[in-house]
Amino acid sequence: MGARRRLTLLGLGLGAALLSQPAAAQDSAWTLAATYTADVAGPVSGGASQAGKVLDNLLIEADLDLDKALGWTGATAHVSLLNNSGGAPNDIAGTLQGIDNIEVTRPRAKVYEAWVQQDVGKASVRAGLYDLNSEFYTTDAAGLLISPAFGIGSELAATGPNGPSIFPSTALALRVRLVPSDATYVQAAVLNAHAGVIGDPDGVDTAFDDGGLLIAEAGWTGRGKVAVGAWGYTKKQEDILDLDAAGDPVQRTATGVYLLVEQPLNGAQGDVRAVAGFLRLGVSDGDTTPFKGGGQAGLLMTQVFAGRPDSALSLGVAYGGLSDKFQQTLTAGGVSAESSESTIELTYADKVAPRLTLQPSVQYVIHPGGDRDADPALVLALRVSIDL
Repeated sequence: MGARRRLTLLGLGLGAALLSQPAAAQDSAWTLAATYTADVAGPVSGGASQAGKVLDNLLIEADLDLDKALGWTGATAHVSLLNNSGGAPNDIAGTLQGIDNIEVTRPRAKVYEAWVQQDVGKASVRAGLYDLNSEFYTTDAAGLLISPAFGIGSELAATGPNGPSIFPSTALALRVRLVPSDATYVQAAVLNAHAGVIGDPDGVDTAFDDGGLLIAEAGWTGRGKVAVGAWGYTKKQEDILDLDAAGDPVQRTATGVYLLVEQPLNGAQGDVRAVAGFLRLGVSDGDTTPFKGGGQAGLLMTQVFAGRPDSALSLGVAYGGLSDKFQQTLTAGGVSAESSESTIELTYADKVAPRLTLQPSVQYVIHPGGDRDADPALVLALRVSIDL
């Protein structure tokens, strides 16, 4: 039996065993959740061809109150198991930023996160395998959208030897967070620049041979959210174009900054047709990835219909600004380079049964792949989510 299958069966067995006793779980130290998501997605116009791909995502999460379990005051532990399988719709669509946020390059099962957090007064420290995007560079109002660009800015998502510590593979990290008041926070983290977890071919990287990723963010979370962040790698990355005298890529420092704004626009949370807006802007060095910066903006309406409390509608626009160097590499490859790739997405979600949510989505991608001559890609998707 392969390692991936063993890990999948282990996760399914763990989830089934724990979730089979909901009454006991309510009073225990455990908090448990499992969600299965399946998508059908693909271009109906534009792209290399018109076809749909089926892909899925199984996430099992367990949180343990270590105070209740062991008498460890102020401590919690979190473990999540992840299994992805299916096709790759972006191989057909040919975009740079992707079209589906559960798509992976190689299907496999893995331990996604495993960390311990210690709270001390207004501060907390978290250590272990940690998803950077769970707390940094995130806006709740963008969470319904399926395009990956709304999860974390492309100028950061494209960095690192094999991507930063985000879906689908995290890395060892140490995060410190301070909450001076109910409406302010400051947080910083150092993460292994090389992502890898149990289930990946090389497992968890503990050598830090590729250096670290440093990130810090400060924000206000009164009525809405305003935050600024900055990040950088401790070890230089390869320039995507420039070569040194020996013909090797010049080594550059990869850095960037970002701004997040999120604001309720009418009503209060829980009101019928309450609308929240978001705006995110990011810039990077432009030497080590295809992106020199980008931005995302959009709206989220919750409880669209009075009789449908779980209904939600979201519209988003994502702009990925391409660096001059990446445009030069496209031109050298015979592509008529464009300065950006942009996506417009409209999606609606509703719970049609106690544990079942359906979510159709339509995306319109302009200049997919940064190709000025490429036809826009019209992408349709249907997401089915089941709370297990």
